Amino acid sequence: MKFPFYILLFISFIVSGCATDTPVTPLIVKESPNTPTTKTDKKMSHKPPKKGVCADAKAPPLSLCADTVTATFDNKGTLWAVWTNNESIYVQSSTDKGNRFTAPVLVNAKPETVAAENESRPKIKVDAKGNIYLTWVITLDKKRSTYVRFSRSTDGGKHFSTPVTVNDNLEVIRHRFDSLAVGKNGEIFVAWLDARDTEASKKAGKEFKGLTLYYSTSTDGGKHFSPNKAIAEHVCECCRIDTTIASDNTPVVVWRHIFDGGIRDHALVKFKDWQTPDTMQRLSQENWKIDACPHHGPAITVAKSGIYHAVWFSGAESKQGLFYGYSTDQGKHFSESINFAKEGASHPFVLAVNKQVFVTWQTFDGKTNRALVMKSNDEGKTWSAPNVLAETTEMADEPFLVSDGQGVYLSWHVTQKEYQLIAIQ
Repeated sequence: MKFPFYILLFISFIVSGCATDTPVTPLIVKESPNTPTTKTDKKMSHKPPKKGVCADAKAPPLSLCADTVTATFDNKGTLWAVWTNNESIYVQSSTDKGNRFTAPVLVNAKPETVAAENESRPKIKVDAKGNIYLTWVITLDKKRSTYVRFSRSTDGGKHFSTPVTVNDNLEVIRHRFDSLAVGKNGEIFVAWLDARDTEASKKAGKEFKGLTLYYSTSTDGGKHFSPNKAIAEHVCECCRIDTTIASDNTPVVVWRHIFDGGIRDHALVKFKDWQTPDTMQRLSQENWKIDACPHHGPAITVAKSGIYHAVWFSGAESKQGLFYGYSTDQGKHFSESINFAKEGASHPFVLAVNKQVFVTWQTFDGKTNRALVMKSNDEGKTWSAPNVLAETTEMADEPFLVSDGQGVYLSWHVTQKEYQLIAIQ
């Protein structure tokens, strides 16, 4: 089987760890141009060395020195961003769509080796009362060993609680690729990939493919978390998972699964309530057989109408690239998938706002990295042509979509450049 360049690039990552009131740097907002491109600056295959102020260990914390920036809007239209500098996590906010930001607030008083790269990054959500919740992964001394951490702010981001570990299994093993969702009533749901069953099987001399998808919930604003429970076994160990909240205010989780025969396609579980997962459903049908880690997880959003919209990546020989599908029966069945981007395309993300659905993704042609967006005005039945909203020849973070309830924005960060929030027309 001959893999195209971008598949080989992702598989090569396995070797290195599959198994990742002081003014602050303003985050720049730009209107979406009518022409396809808005240049920033170089996507590179490897992380570039820090330079300028980012190379100064004594410099104040700056978002431009972060490898990832993750953002969300609260229900009042304030934009919140989380990023990491020198083993410290910071949060800042903007009430004017990123023209000006508050000074960064330190989350973890004690430095931690935070995983903040590519599909592994700190997450941020805000509930209806304005409480801010964060999760992230820290790496431990033993190779590929990690814990899932949590912190919250109940005073509008002025202070954050002492971080706690969500995984109740404290073996020095893998607990990674966390996903955070917050319900309409402030319920908190955290899911992650966990190696406790894998390691137990090894000790018993039994084979265990991949990891197990675990979860924990909180109904008291993050003061306490429920005992960890499993959702599904044999989950692909190196791909992000994604969680959204369904119309009935229950979690929906998607991930890359290891199906029989070594097929690494995608699966979905909708919860019956906040403690009870329903039956696993198969999301994608490309039948990609690969005994390696694609480093590509799916994404999902649920529209007000209840329609599920999902995007994912596949490297199957006859079905390569990025795919979109929708479900009108809570994930039990999905529409025939649309292969909307092929060679060089990666890391799709999807967001539904009323009847509109937006999809963003990244392309890399060996020199230039681009963030593209396409839009559907009829709940995924037809789509606009892709529009390049930004491009760079520097290394870039993955693109995401955020909404303040009125507009939709592309959230994108270029390494050692200003974070961009680009309004989508």
